[in-house]
Amino acid sequence: SLMDTAAAFQGEQKPGREPLCACALGPLRTCSSALWLDGSAGLPSHSICCGLIKSWRKIKNMVHWSPFVMSFKKKYPWIQLAGHAGSFKAAANGRILKKHCESEQRCLDRLMNDVLKPYVPAYHGDVVKDGERYNQMEDLLAEFDSPCVMDCKMGVRTYLEEELIKARKKPSLRKDMYQKMIEVDPDAPTEEENVLRAVTKPRYMQWRETISSTATLGFRIEGIKKEDGTVNRDFKKTRTKEQVMEAFSEFTRGNRNVLNSYLNRLKGIRATLETSPFFKCHEVIGSSLLFIHDKQEQAKVWMIDFGKTTPLPEGQVLQHNVPWVEGNREDGYLWGLDNLIQILTELSQREELH
Repeated sequence: SLMDTAAAFQGEQKPGREPLCACALGPLRTCSSALWLDGSAGLPSHSICCGLIKSWRKIKNMVHWSPFVMSFKKKYPWIQLAGHAGSFKAAANGRILKKHCESEQRCLDRLMNDVLKPYVPAYHGDVVKDGERYNQMEDLLAEFDSPCVMDCKMGVRTYLEEELIKARKKPSLRKDMYQKMIEVDPDAPTEEENVLRAVTKPRYMQWRETISSTATLGFRIEGIKKEDGTVNRDFKKTRTKEQVMEAFSEFTRGNRNVLNSYLNRLKGIRATLETSPFFKCHEVIGSSLLFIHDKQEQAKVWMIDFGKTTPLPEGQVLQHNVPWVEGNREDGYLWGLDNLIQILTELSQREELH
């Protein structure tokens, strides 16, 4: 068992002494250790066993990491929700590692000293693993049992103004973006774009926002992971209030306790954003609200993903709830959050009537 293995390799050791050879612990203990470590069948040879024991410090580390690695693979299809595949690694002590991003690290550092701290993943600095640098963060799923997860991308746009300007300077034709466009809406390209079978990046970026609730409500659903592990990312054309309400209803299964927990958390975030120095002086782009609940009716929401969140020039502030006009850097975050709160309020009231 896992406990036996841990005991064999890191328990009951006297100071200054290496652990006993596993062979001396008897064939059952030796076999269970070797099976757990490498997944192979049959009894290990004496040389393999002793070789493992001689590097017991490494094995102790494996004992520490392996259970989380296994649960990580099982628990984390949610990273697919917003295109994060490959960005995460397992860590120990209820933490995960996300590929290092300078701007995200800068934001998380500041958020740890801001009133928003309770609503973002706890940040534990950066770390190097397997030659790569990662930001080390709290595992938000740790306290949940077979959680359901939803990723909502906040704001009226998911690109920075500078990205748009840069793309305009070199408006190269993108066949891949044309392909993505016609997969969602075959009628979206112009006659000229159909002839070229390509679109420019600025054209695609702006079109992408118009087909979802990003344009109509100031947020959009990126994906949902159900408790059975199935993932749905088919929300590109979820645009109307009614469609969003239906998605939330299915996600929560109409559970009013879950809905009300989400509502209370969102209202807490909303009130805190009003007083947050960080929020006032940052353009929050591409950030998400992560909704998590489980069958025990635990439900929480966190603000995540700050890779595109950028500080404003000294002395400048944003309202976050006025229309974006190119140059004003407004992101529409509060407008989207208010619409989200309104939708969940109506949904909770509707479920009460049922």
